[in-house]
Parts: sequence; structure tokens; C-alpha cells
Amino acid sequence: MTPERPHGAIVLAAYSPNAELFRVQLLSLQNQSVRDWECIISVDGDRAPVAALVAEIVGEDTRFRVIGDDSRRGFYLNFEHGLRSVPADAAWIALADQDDRWDEDKLATLLPHLTDVSLISGQARLVQHPSGEVTGVTDRRDRGAVLTVLSNQFTGSFCIFDREILGDALPFPRVSTRVATHDHWLAVVAGAHRGTRIVDDVVQDYVQHAANVFGDPSRLEKAGIASSVRNVLGLAERYEGSRSPRALARMTFWTYVGWRQIMVDTLHARRGAAAGEMDALFGSGRRWSALNRLLQASERAGDVPQRFVTEYRASWFAGAVSGGRRAASRAVTQSED
Repeated sequence: MTPERPHGAIVLAAYSPNAELFRVQLLSLQNQSVRDWECIISVDGDRAPVAALVAEIVGEDTRFRVIGDDSRRGFYLNFEHGLRSVPADAAWIALADQDDRWDEDKLATLLPHLTDVSLISGQARLVQHPSGEVTGVTDRRDRGAVLTVLSNQFTGSFCIFDREILGDALPFPRVSTRVATHDHWLAVVAGAHRGTRIVDDVVQDYVQHAANVFGDPSRLEKAGIASSVRNVLGLAERYEGSRSPRALARMTFWTYVGWRQIMVDTLHARRGAAAGEMDALFGSGRRWSALNRLLQASERAGDVPQRFVTEYRASWFAGAVSGGRRAASRAVTQSED
């Protein structure tokens, strides 16, 4: 172990993994040129078959540890469960999905950046499964802390971060697990510490298939308003219990404005670092004039598409008619008590 590359942890969230893709991913972790780490595989659901598969793939490699109690937490809270199990001596943490493939120098390429920032991300090849066709390369861009809150550019499985942020990141904010995303939250917390960075180095394959929880966000930017409406209808029925006008308003609020209020207010409660500009834009003290100026400027600069701006404004209106601001404030207070 060297001072530049101290002991770390890889947290991999697993749920009923495809055996072929899981094998490729675990072997790519095992073959990393940086070798001083522990891989914590947090299982959502039945632990036994995943543990058996891990043992078959990695053999006697004791760096791999499978955890889980057979309960279903969902994608978001399963990553939280894994992060809670990171050993005390791990100075850095990398997140991994169960179905990607890392280049053998991924850790070696990204880890040196943690001397300057709290969270570092690379780029990835977009690979279709099962064809193996490479359809492109991601083009993530770090546009600063404010725009990270507005429109997340960080994909968790591309990222490594300093352990220091866990003090503010855990526990994760509580809101609908489909609305809340672990990578968005971690990037916002890291931005309040020593900042974030995205480099152009391609460090892995990002495998795209029908079972992806989210997949590459560039696919969403090409979808139309009709797709957004279908998405909100489905989410309202699942998480709000109906497709009534009030349920739709609540779901629309949580999807954009509510989730960002939860993040900013939670960070403020834990760190006192989200007041001022962040509160005026996203927190419980947000102002329409400040937010609207940001949306307009971001659209002109090409930072967000016009569809995003339309949906964000709709989310603001939905919160105004459904009491969303107060509901989000109550959620933060309850989670911090």
C-alpha cells in the first residue's frame, strides 16, 4: 500500500444478476491493477444464490464479501446498505453495478484525482447486450455544484469518492426510491466538500439492456413529452396509490423540485453548507425568480434540454398546488430526528 493509493472499498449493488454479465464484471474487478481494496456486494433480496455465484466466479479471493439479510430494499437503499458496511480503514470508495465491465486501469486512472476533489468520475463506452455492439461513449461534463443539483451528470458506477463525505451522506434522504438517486445525492454532498470532477478518460463499459434500472440518461433526452406523461402516470400509481389529479401533482413535484429540496435541505441540516444561493434556488426558501433565471440560462447554454425546463416548471407548479414545499420540509425534519 502506498500513500497515493491507500486501502479502499468497492460497493456493488446486486439484485438477481445475469450470471454471464456478473461474471464479466467480477473478473474485471478482480483484475484491477490497483489491488488493495475490499469489494462489498450488497444483495437486494435472496442472498444465497448471489453468494454462491460470487464464490464460483472469484474462488478464494477474500477481498470479495457478500452481505444481505434477504430483505428487499430497492436499488437506492441497497447502495446505502453497502456504504454502511464500508470498513473503517477504507480511504476511498468506488461504486459498481452488477452488469458492467471495468478496464483494468480504472482505479489507477481515477484515484490520483482524489488529492484535489472529493469525487471523481470518468467516461464509459455504451455497450449493448447481448450483441456487444459499442454504440458510443458518454460525454459527461461537470458544470459545478449548482448545476449538479439541477441536472445530475454523475453516474454512480463511473465514480470514486473520498470516504470523508460519508459523514454527511449517510443516512440517505428518504423519499420515493424511484425519484431518489444515490449518485445524484453523493455528487451534491461531494460538491459541498472539496468539489467534484469529471475527466475524459474512458474507464469502463456501461452495459445497456432491458433490465437497467436507469440506463444512460442520453436516451431520456431524446424522448418526447408523451413519454414524460406516461412515466409520471406510472409513478403516481405506484408511489402515490392512484392517478388522481392530486396524486399526479404530488408525483410531478417529487420528481424534480421536491427531490432537490430534500437534498439541499438535508445537506443544510447536516452541514450548514447549503444556505444562500442553493436555498434560493432549490431549498425550502427557494424563489421562483432565481430558479427561472437559472433555467433560462441553462437552456441557452445547452446545459439542459427544453423538455427538462418545461418539466421542471411543471414540477414547481405541481408543488404549489399540492403543498409540496411543506411536505418536503416535513420529510427532512422527520429523517433528521
